Amino acid sequence: MDWLWMTAAELGRGIEAGRIHPVELTEAFLDAAEDHPESHRIYARLTRPRARAEAMAAAQRAKLGLRRGLLDGVPLSWKDLFDTAGIATEAGSALLAGRVPERDAEVLATATLGGLVCLGKTHMSELAFSGLGLNPVTATPPCVNDPVAVPGGSSSGAAASVAFGLAPAAIGTDTGGSVRIPAAWNDLTGLKTTSGRLSLRGVVPLAERFDTVGPIARSVEDCALLLAALEGGPMPDLRGVSLAGTRLLVLETVALEGLREAPAQGFEEAVGRLARAGARIERVATPEVAEAMALAGPLFTGEAYAIWREAVEAAPHLMFPRILERFRSGGSVSAADYVAGWRRLMALRAAWGERTAAHDAVLVPTSPILPPQAERLMTDEDYYVTENLLALRNTRIGNLLGLPALTLPTGQPSCGISLMGRPMGEERLLRLGLAVERALG
Repeated sequence: MDWLWMTAAELGRGIEAGRIHPVELTEAFLDAAEDHPESHRIYARLTRPRARAEAMAAAQRAKLGLRRGLLDGVPLSWKDLFDTAGIATEAGSALLAGRVPERDAEVLATATLGGLVCLGKTHMSELAFSGLGLNPVTATPPCVNDPVAVPGGSSSGAAASVAFGLAPAAIGTDTGGSVRIPAAWNDLTGLKTTSGRLSLRGVVPLAERFDTVGPIARSVEDCALLLAALEGGPMPDLRGVSLAGTRLLVLETVALEGLREAPAQGFEEAVGRLARAGARIERVATPEVAEAMALAGPLFTGEAYAIWREAVEAAPHLMFPRILERFRSGGSVSAADYVAGWRRLMALRAAWGERTAAHDAVLVPTSPILPPQAERLMTDEDYYVTENLLALRNTRIGNLLGLPALTLPTGQPSCGISLMGRPMGEERLLRLGLAVERALG
């Protein structure tokens, strides 16, 4: 079997069994990345010397029977906002050109201690502030299903690196959908973790109260393994999973409004398969969601502009105008509105928790739209604004309500289905996600 298309777990088992040598595996992915015609749009930079050294150490541990876990020796790509010691980390922005950190981000250091190999840094939306993946400042990665479309963002290159066989899995971040949108649009699985679950130390911020770290991979098992690797904890128990008797809630408020034809079809067909696998499907409209969505503008943009105002206003000409406008829109948010917004959002989160307590997960289409055309996004400002907001609409629900969320492919190209769980309930969500994955085939 071709290593480039295997899951991270399959590669780890191959290393464990002695069928795969970590150095040969890493070289295979590095060579594929260097030779691929779209690589320059996917990787901002490869880290070949580091990757080789880490793979050699993994090979020695495997030889001595001292592997640190199933993924010891498996290579990953990292979004270019995770600090890498001595290697440029520029977050897709000319504002950070030439920025070289002194140490690794904490999650990268933890994963490295667990034996994972760093292949390189992937392109992303500028400063992570877009769900589309369009970045004329550095590069716009390709979408696996449509050569003229954007791949989803902001973890655009992360998803592309996996979808195009240039990494077994990737680590991205999700502030309003930035793991789940590119995962869905490239037919992959992506996990948005609960805010505070994984360290943000050494991660270039966008809006720290919403920023989260999460994996993009080919399977739920890979996401579970990577969650454990990123926090240095135990692998969630995925044994004995089943949909029989589970209660799943289809969220009708906001999330199902104005769905384009393909996402609507993919979602409803997936829900039908879950019901046939034994899940009890209920549908509900919840007022908390619409009210929380109305708070998104001031809370996201207010914090983002507060963090980046000095750098943005020192060199606004270096930025893509659409991204600059989004940052500057946060300048009109008052401190009173920001504090009041957060107080209200916390009350809405509590009300949501009570309303959904009897259900195992809430289901939504990951995105209500298909990947938009890159060229039109560049030339049509209104199209850019509407498509960006729509791309982020459904995923943002999970960020606002403080929930972990998992997107899986439905079988309809570029159409994902998302499961939202309970805060800090990633293990339970991943168990349910594996059952859903099996039901969806």
